[in-house]
Amino acid sequence: MPRIPDHPVDPLFVDRWSPRSFTGEPVPDAVLQSAFEAARWAPSASNAQPWRFIVARPGDAEWADFVSLLLPRNRLWAERASALILIVSALDVERRGEVVANVSHSFDAGAAWANFAHQALLLGWHTHGIGGFDRDAARELLGIPEAFAVESMLALGKQADLAGLHADFHAQESPNDRRPLVQTVFSGRFGAPAFSPQRNAA
Repeated sequence: MPRIPDHPVDPLFVDRWSPRSFTGEPVPDAVLQSAFEAARWAPSASNAQPWRFIVARPGDAEWADFVSLLLPRNRLWAERASALILIVSALDVERRGEVVANVSHSFDAGAAWANFAHQALLLGWHTHGIGGFDRDAARELLGIPEAFAVESMLALGKQADLAGLHADFHAQESPNDRRPLVQTVFSGRFGAPAFSPQRNAA
């Protein structure tokens, strides 16, 4: 069933979703470079660009390490991806010659990941963010400095049919919906409707 937005948006935003069924076909360098280029232009506080991406593809020496980081249930589907990507973000930023804590490092890394996901979709590739993996093991196996937070993993691939997907995930393999704006956008204080009929009438 297609997603139907309540208000006008570019189809890109409702067409992006997170399948688990992937073909496993090789992803060209040009696709990754384009998606990372989109991520590069994400907004960030003080232009700190705190995000970093660590990539592995099937056949790489590190591929087995990346797959081993996944929780067993995620491994059932994500090991068929064309790439696994770990996202980390720098904890500190330099402002006016002083190194200080960057309180928005995760927020900004999320903006970069969204840019990556949308550009990948424009090129015909899907992404699926993964929170279920061993962050401590990732830091050790992949040599991530303590100055970086381990944020998330993502799987990238071309969408496949259900034949190659573990049966446990078949029922979930469709785009999900979103809560309405009235539940997420407030005016002035938490819980106060931002788009009341009276405001629209004015």
